[in-house]
Amino acid sequence: MKLKLFILPIVAIFIVSCSSKSTQEDIELIKTVMSAQQNAWNNYDLEGFMEGYWKNDSLKFYGKNGVTYGWENTLENYKKRYPGKDHTGTLKFTLDEISPVDGDSYYIMGQYHLIREVGEANGVFLIIFRKINGEWKIIADLSC
Repeated sequence: MKLKLFILPIVAIFIVSCSSKSTQEDIELIKTVMSAQQNAWNNYDLEGFMEGYWKNDSLKFYGKNGVTYGWENTLENYKKRYPGKDHTGTLKFTLDEISPVDGDSYYIMGQYHLIREVGEANGVFLIIFRKINGEWKIIADLSC
């Protein structure tokens, strides 16, 4: 009985420490995806930017014109709204909060800042990342 009372707290500490380590690793990987997106955007590589999104018809992007479904449709919308480098400019993300939703999903709240020739654009976003086939991908994006 005394052995069980001794081992139980050790197991609990191990589980908590492994869980928080995993959470921190997940957050760093998600930040890496967003950094790669920012770099792709700043090089006017919209396809590279879209690599952070789930390449699936179930992807949801909710912007000022309503909901867009699917990776291809979202890419086409980006191409229409940002036809050249003067429209994409330089992007900087500010990440305000990254929180787990469950073991394979996180939500990220933040801000985007675009410095560009056609006028600056700033806004906020709420995105949901999910781990799919071992990679973190955006499955839903609300940007305004």
